[in-house]
Amino acid sequence: MQDLKGKIVLVTGASSGIGAAIARTFAKQGSHVAVHYRSQREAAEAVARDVRAQGCEAEIFQADVSETAETNRLAAEVIARFGHLDILVNNAGGFVRRARLSEADDALIDAVFHLNARSMLSLTRALLPGMRGRPGAAIINMTSQAARTGASPGAGLYASTKAYVSTFTRALAKELARDGVRVNAVAPGVIATPIHDAHTSPELLKSLEAGIPMGRLGLAEECSGAVLFLASEQLASYVTGQIIEVNGGSVMP
Repeated sequence: MQDLKGKIVLVTGASSGIGAAIARTFAKQGSHVAVHYRSQREAAEAVARDVRAQGCEAEIFQADVSETAETNRLAAEVIARFGHLDILVNNAGGFVRRARLSEADDALIDAVFHLNARSMLSLTRALLPGMRGRPGAAIINMTSQAARTGASPGAGLYASTKAYVSTFTRALAKELARDGVRVNAVAPGVIATPIHDAHTSPELLKSLEAGIPMGRLGLAEECSGAVLFLASEQLASYVTGQIIEVNGGSVMP
């Protein structure tokens, strides 16, 4: 995709899993990548090295995106380093921990919402002034099939915040259509990533895998193609407000 060559891309949560795969895939298209991480500095450095190995620029940026002051700082640091931003991939997120909705306290509710939903809103808001009217500007949010299904046991808060991401994507797409900024989302299904290593038992993961028509878990790299498609004006210039499902057939809306 020649139109992605030389583009400046910020990927949040890019030190591992789907975010790391997305960052590396953009580099293969010639894009320069701002690699965001929260705590895994060494892993982020490894991703940045892989980006540079493709002949592209890369810089790592630390921030706790669940805090608005941190997203504002992240946005300012990325612009100071690269001068502008063409593509924003709001990927950072997670379960925090599994809990029944009826048992979730205010602290957990706030933590999950701030990590998955408010982080995306506040970072997007901070970066929008420089993206409006920029040729080829695009925002891709990572939602989840859980936004449609309600998720597996104990992940209802996560699913609810991802439904927020899906609706926010459509609403923002309408707001920004006349400004030339396309806004879309990718909804992964059950993907073999560290989020499940930390929060999903082997028994539950096996049960989830059994319900996938393709008969296996997805790979982080298999989410990257949909992100690239949505980022490319050459391929998706008339696509906005859409959600692409990447789930092996487990959800067919």
